[in-house]
Amino acid sequence: MRERLRRFAVVGLVATTIDIGLAVILLGAGWDPWAADAIALGLAATVARLLHRSLTLRDDPYARWIRLRRVFVTVVVIAGLGDFGVLTVARSLLDGPLGGDTGSWTVDLGAKLAAVVVAGAVRAVAYRAFLFRVIRREQDLPSRRPVPDGDIRVTMVIPAFREADRIGETVVRVRSELGAALGADIEVVVVDDGSPDDTAAAAEAAGADCVVRLDRNRGKGAAVRAGVAAANGRTVVFTDADLAYGPTQAAALVHKVEEGYDVVVGSRRHTDTTTLVRAGRLREVGGRLVNLATHALLLGQYRDTQCGLKAFRSDVARPLFEASTLDGFAFDVELFHLVERWRLSLAEVPVEVENSERSTVQLLRDGIRLVVDLIRVRQRARNGDYPEAPAFETTVFKARIFKKYDIRGQVPEEWDEDVSEAIGRGFANLVRRREPDTTAVVVGGTCDPAVFRWVRPSPGDTAEGLTW
Repeated sequence: MRERLRRFAVVGLVATTIDIGLAVILLGAGWDPWAADAIALGLAATVARLLHRSLTLRDDPYARWIRLRRVFVTVVVIAGLGDFGVLTVARSLLDGPLGGDTGSWTVDLGAKLAAVVVAGAVRAVAYRAFLFRVIRREQDLPSRRPVPDGDIRVTMVIPAFREADRIGETVVRVRSELGAALGADIEVVVVDDGSPDDTAAAAEAAGADCVVRLDRNRGKGAAVRAGVAAANGRTVVFTDADLAYGPTQAAALVHKVEEGYDVVVGSRRHTDTTTLVRAGRLREVGGRLVNLATHALLLGQYRDTQCGLKAFRSDVARPLFEASTLDGFAFDVELFHLVERWRLSLAEVPVEVENSERSTVQLLRDGIRLVVDLIRVRQRARNGDYPEAPAFETTVFKARIFKKYDIRGQVPEEWDEDVSEAIGRGFANLVRRREPDTTAVVVGGTCDPAVFRWVRPSPGDTAEGLTW
């Protein structure tokens, strides 16, 4: 990590030196400010991108900002406009109107330094804005993977700490209400997070299929992780023991997972969310501050990372939780980071919230711990400590295109290879221009209208061309 930071700093210094030095030289030689600044910025940006790709980030498949050419060029143009605007104003303030005497090289240097600082800030904001759009567009596409193995449709994981008085009712409600909503029996897994009371015994008495006992109170993240490891359902859902989100709401998440999404999360900030019983004002403010803090780590700008209702494909849930490291309330944020890192699909759905007066959350203590955990996630990501994305199984539809000009409206007996090849290549090139990172385009069709789709590459994919 230190070596990468050193390389990053060196490349930044080289690019900045080129930008400032060339601009000052050209301005001193009497060049038009537009031309001088454009040439300096263009050369510096080109050198920076080449050096970052070949040196700084050559071994980091997750640094998407440097590999998305359209994003890089757009941000350079936006930052360049800001650079020139500041340069113009600064030179005017330091040396009179721009059209007059250009002044000494010290004036040009001071003006350019101010412009570089502003342009750097513009680039930082613009990259996040563009990457937000890229990531959310990726996540909005269902993965369409084969159905995971397993005879059980859904497993509900319920972490519990000191819940002996209400865990029994929770288990009964989840089994009856969610089972009725899905029209199928479900598996209920309760994880006793080191409770000093009879939480585990009460869960067993209520008919939980599996009760996992942790030897000590380790935190919600550890409890959910243990529950996912014990789950047998094709879809794994977790919710809170107080059932702030009624059991039937999980059915909507299950259906979205079965539509092809890897991860589906409830959102209390969704425009269609209904709050039946509001949380205390302090908790609401704390929740908003948490979401604001997560924006420093996550690129997707999610409306609600801490909602206690989330669902996963089982073949996605297992590696996700195995790769997670946080045991406290920030474990949700770490999961979102891994979802982004592994380019998994994600959907947000509205929920109905009935907040409980009783809570195990201590706002100040847990808020401080969450900030510390966010820093840890950031550090682990920078150090490359998280594993690469597993090779998830994918479904590939293979077919060819029928003759479009068959006037009888019947399926021809022979395939038209020329038409198939022409359509396939044309579509592949179209996708390539829109999605530069795409490495595979699958084209299929029957006598119905042709069906096209593109496949996102796995992190680290080095294929140069498209296959289709």
